[in-house]
Amino acid sequence: MLNIVLYEPEIPANTGNIGRTCAATGTRLHLIEPMGFRLTEKEIRRAGMDYWEQLDVTRYINFQEFLEKNPNAKLYMATTKAKKIYTEVRYEPDCYLMFGKESAGIPEELLVRYEDTAIRIPMGDGIRSLNLSNSAAIVLYEALRQNQFAGMQLQGDLHRLHWRQEG
Repeated sequence: MLNIVLYEPEIPANTGNIGRTCAATGTRLHLIEPMGFRLTEKEIRRAGMDYWEQLDVTRYINFQEFLEKNPNAKLYMATTKAKKIYTEVRYEPDCYLMFGKESAGIPEELLVRYEDTAIRIPMGDGIRSLNLSNSAAIVLYEALRQNQFAGMQLQGDLHRLHWRQEG
């Protein structure tokens, strides 16, 4: 199972959106405190809708506790400062995709420790960053694609009509 790690998230709507994406994809969500909100805030529920109850979520008091409780975690740190593009790595089916807080990202002290697995999403000049929930979805779906969307529904059904038969 893939994992999303949010390092000190600040905006409840982003965390709610990411939680909804995690619920839809069977991805675990890990939240590293301090957070800029309480998980009971209505913005989280609004963004996560009624999926929040289906979410596998774990909170940690700090990054050290996260490492202690996940000692073998293969961490990929998403940052605008990385050398590698997110599509240039091979994601293991149980890896951890980490994203930093909205105002400052992941601290450089952590990034230099994980230089080999730091990844970036290409952007145009003059743009500081993408929205956190968009970034998480982009990288997560690449990891899911590389793992053949394991455990996911790959075809949808129409409500009233039917798709044409192939062949």
